[in-house]
Amino acid sequence: AIQCTTKIIKLIRSEQIITTTNNQYNNPTMYAQQQYQPPMMSSADSDAYTGKSAETRHLKPGELSTGTTIMAVQFDKGVVLAADSRVSTGAYVANRASDKIAQLHDHIWCCRSGSAADTQALTDYVRHFLAQLAVETGRLPEVKVAAHLMRKLCYENKDNLMAGVIIGG
Repeated sequence: AIQCTTKIIKLIRSEQIITTTNNQYNNPTMYAQQQYQPPMMSSADSDAYTGKSAETRHLKPGELSTGTTIMAVQFDKGVVLAADSRVSTGAYVANRASDKIAQLHDHIWCCRSGSAADTQALTDYVRHFLAQLAVETGRLPEVKVAAHLMRKLCYENKDNLMAGVIIGG
């Protein structure tokens, strides 16, 4: 029975002939040619079989999941920054509780997406620059200055970075 099962699995995967046995008399019956009928699967089994995750099963052929979702909404008294918390490498979720919103200064924050190493290095550099600027000028840096510096860093290194950021404050 084990050899038969192995044979059936090999044949099902290649969608060819399925070998059957007569278990009641423990004798092999004649080989029967049958059209492969896929077993009924739950959505989780189907996703695992096709290699799709819950986030990507709705995508059309040729569409790709871009990963991180970040957003900023401005209102009359400030800004609201939002980001998801999942870090993934392809279909593998590396961390479910990551902080993608980083503080650059007292009232300036940044949403990060893309390569974690790239965006962390960028935010560290901008954070350091803004701290130096605040000490030298004796006043809080403007959001416009932080955004301009981040834009300049990203643009000048666009061939080497995988980073998308939103600056708000």
